[in-house]
Amino acid sequence: MLTLHVAEQSPETAVLVDGASVAAVGRYEELADADPRARVRRWPGILTPGLLNPYGPELLEATYHPDPREAGTLGTEPIGGERAGAIFRADPARLGASARRGVQRMLAHGTVAVAGELRSRVVVDAVRRAGLAVGQRPDRLPGPAALSPTPLILLPRVVPGGPARFAVFDVADRAELVRRGAGTCVATVIGGRLVYRGR
Repeated sequence: MLTLHVAEQSPETAVLVDGASVAAVGRYEELADADPRARVRRWPGILTPGLLNPYGPELLEATYHPDPREAGTLGTEPIGGERAGAIFRADPARLGASARRGVQRMLAHGTVAVAGELRSRVVVDAVRRAGLAVGQRPDRLPGPAALSPTPLILLPRVVPGGPARFAVFDVADRAELVRRGAGTCVATVIGGRLVYRGR
């Protein structure tokens, strides 16, 4: 099924998706006229290629993402450092479930690729199942490990024939995205599938 994604602030970069691939990129009006059968998904903000989070190991292997049922005892925010290590040592099976929740948090921040050497099989499986690409880790990391690292690392352009992998952020332009961060994500698409929808 063809799906046409368009964001209010960037109608010149609408994306027509056919399965897992990008069929066309261009002005919304032109793409809609060329294939009126396409289902249209309208988003606020801007459509971008999506983000590379360079902190795969730090966020998925060295951070515990609590289950919502643990909110009363562990809270809802990611837990790092020795406290996360103690949780994983006490119950190694928690690593896989934590990694899956961590991947979901990354998707909610427009992440479509991770970098860093993942050593745990259950973490690699969580990344692979979500469809996240594995990218090159930059020589210089942008700062402390975060779901919205500063500066944000945008992947190369979305191109026809390439993978349907992009994100939409509820901002007016890229400058506002840089200023406000990846928490403004409203949609993430990987392999042509809507893997995160904020509203």
